[in-house]
Amino acid sequence: MTLHKAALIGCWVSPGVGAVINTARVEAGSSVLVIGCGGVGLNCIQGAVLAGAERIIAVDLKANKLEYAKQFGATDVLDASEGDTAARVLELTGGGVDYAFEAIGLSKTIVDCYESTRLGGTTVVVGMAPEDDMMTIPALSLPRTEKVLRGSWYGSARPWLDLPKMVELYMGGRLQVDPLVSRTYPLDEINEAYEALDRGDVARSVLLMD
Repeated sequence: MTLHKAALIGCWVSPGVGAVINTARVEAGSSVLVIGCGGVGLNCIQGAVLAGAERIIAVDLKANKLEYAKQFGATDVLDASEGDTAARVLELTGGGVDYAFEAIGLSKTIVDCYESTRLGGTTVVVGMAPEDDMMTIPALSLPRTEKVLRGSWYGSARPWLDLPKMVELYMGGRLQVDPLVSRTYPLDEINEAYEALDRGDVARSVLLMD
């Protein structure tokens, strides 16, 4: 395994896969929603695949990100610009998903995840929102629906145990890392690399220190 691929396991794979496996402990046969199909969201998707989820719904604004989501194991994709996300997920699933993962870091999409879960469902916030970003959910909905809302920091990982396991999964062909690297850049093209990331043109790019 090359070092530039190993670097992605430490920074993008672990937070996404770990949120599913360690934080939420997704069960086989369950339904999963992932909002945000960047590097972390794509790894939430493949974490759900590893956990044996039966249905995996991916949501994003960009068509190329939704194509990546399919490649990583999403069974359904939704363009977030085409209507109310929560309402569409509830209709698609007949009552909501078992688990929802927010991988953007916005109060609106956190609420969308929460509203997309079934009674007793779990929402996990993986995305890093601005410190002053506040969200509002009906307080009574927590006891009434028994939903769970929790965060995940670095996929609740124990790096000394989890990272070697993820390398083993990659070496065994069960964990996708290669497709995450859309492009590599030399250090003198760092500005172009950031611009491509900002535009959403890449899943992830890697700077090579040659």
